[in-house]
Amino acid sequence: MRKVFCCILSFVCIFFLNACRSTGTTDTDGISSATEERYQELEIREYNGIRLDPSIGPRDNSIQGIQEVDINSYVLKVSGLVEKPDSLRYEDVLALPSYEKLITLYCVEGWEATVLWKGVLLKDIIDLAGADGKANTVIFHSVDGYTTSQPLQNIIDKNMILAYSANKLDLPPALGYPFIVVAEDKPGYKWARWVNEIELSDNEEYEGYWESRGYSDQVEE
Repeated sequence: MRKVFCCILSFVCIFFLNACRSTGTTDTDGISSATEERYQELEIREYNGIRLDPSIGPRDNSIQGIQEVDINSYVLKVSGLVEKPDSLRYEDVLALPSYEKLITLYCVEGWEATVLWKGVLLKDIIDLAGADGKANTVIFHSVDGYTTSQPLQNIIDKNMILAYSANKLDLPPALGYPFIVVAEDKPGYKWARWVNEIELSDNEEYEGYWESRGYSDQVEE
């Protein structure tokens, strides 16, 4: 029965493969009234001549609903195969060098969003704790219990960021405040929201929430 279930999920992933990657392209269609309503006040709509989409998607697809994080008690842990486990407050992360990236997220549900993300390099956060030489996988944990992973080398090669801003605004709760993983060239379900722990591991076969339910861990551009 599990094999049948996994096959069905795999078929869904393959069917929506082109809609589940993140690239630098943008949609040139007009803005519908429904899309217009999703723009936040003061959210920028254009960057270097490219139209930006609302950063918040058309519906919430999280596993436990939108999380409301108390930033006063929030801590981002860096754990696992590291030289010295670390705990960072929100302001500690924001004090690191910042980077902006224009990335389009494609979701298996059929919607997409080209957004200007701002955040810090995941590598810089990991370097604070010092990655053990055996570490090859980074597991992201979220406050709602969601998990997913990325190869450590891919994070380094892609200069992936942990974003705290979208379209020049602080992340709203619906988008993962305080932090979302901008997992460019990876399926939308690799974009962990409400991240509160970054765990380094040597388990290359680790399966996160959706991966353990049959979704591929290998889809990329």
